[in-house]
Amino acid sequence: MMINSDFETTYDALRKQLAAVDFPARKSWIGADLQDGELRIPFYGTLHRVSRTGVTDMAGGEIYPALGVVLCTYVLRSPEAVATEREDLASFREFVGAGPLNGYFAENTQKLIAGAFSGNITSLRQRCRLLGGILNADPGDTYDLSVQFDVLPKVPVFLRFNDRDEAFPAQCAILFRRSAERYLDLQSLSIAGTFLAGYLIGAQKPAC
Repeated sequence: MMINSDFETTYDALRKQLAAVDFPARKSWIGADLQDGELRIPFYGTLHRVSRTGVTDMAGGEIYPALGVVLCTYVLRSPEAVATEREDLASFREFVGAGPLNGYFAENTQKLIAGAFSGNITSLRQRCRLLGGILNADPGDTYDLSVQFDVLPKVPVFLRFNDRDEAFPAQCAILFRRSAERYLDLQSLSIAGTFLAGYLIGAQKPAC
């Protein structure tokens, strides 16, 4: 299986399914706001409008089709309930069926971030704060930098970064809660990771 690069086609197919969704029920399941018949859902802290015809930014403008795929999948897939006990974290490759996508994910998230911020952890820390990341979210870890971001309500992502030293190159790990696959499929999780890398490497958070 390859990641589908034809996001427009996938997005178009997914948004047609929104017409049958019970939006008030989804609101309570995912904790989103419902205004004027539309769900208001934050993606990395930036609100978007999800209606029965598709996804827009808050001004009603177009969004990247890849982001439309993620938000539509999230609304269509979100379960009524997920266990609330503390969950183990998992790397992308640990999710069932992730093998064919793991190389793509590693190259476009973890390796990209490690290469961009090798020897410049101060800049990475600043970018993480700009994106709304919670630094040192797990004080028990042993990484140089540990950050939690909220991709979507109930779907956090965790960045773990060790800067280069005399013996080893910089290393970056991107982790999800095990329950993430209840809300997003593997393609959407991969897209979410590439958006994170793009936001961190870009000079500022781009419009979606």
